[in-house]
Amino acid sequence: MQSDKLQEFLVEELKDLYSAEKQITKALPKMAKKAKSPELKKAFEAHLRETEEQIERLENIFEQLEESPRGKKCKGMEGLIEEGQEVMTENADEPEILDVGMIAAAQKVEHYEMAGYGCARTYARLLGDEGAAGLLQQTLEEEGETDKRLTQLAESHINVEATAGDGRGR
Repeated sequence: MQSDKLQEFLVEELKDLYSAEKQITKALPKMAKKAKSPELKKAFEAHLRETEEQIERLENIFEQLEESPRGKKCKGMEGLIEEGQEVMTENADEPEILDVGMIAAAQKVEHYEMAGYGCARTYARLLGDEGAAGLLQQTLEEEGETDKRLTQLAESHINVEATAGDGRGR
């Protein structure tokens, strides 16, 4: 039956998201520590707390589905985090550029998550699981808000400060 396959697909997507969120909880403290901008540091710290809540939501969904969240490693997130680590290493001597690069890396992560949560929410709705769909929608909205906050930080001063440092600003 098609709905059985879609249910399996939903569970696999949720496992992928769970693995992604777990990886993010390890990366965010490193990013917060390296951030030059106090506002960016606070944004990473706040997103860490939010990510921990998102993991709890996923665990609640798995419990409702009587499934384990374990067993899958999100290779996409692994690659995005690896790229972010490269940015931090390559720009360690230029704090303003480091912040610009970390925002870009974080936004790539947010967009990856938004795609995954949007798909999972849609699958849950198609399967008639409005409870799971509602939890996934809540996380999807949070990820979108995080992306907007990062854009606002970048556009309001972080990117501007980086261009000022190279003689092209203002």
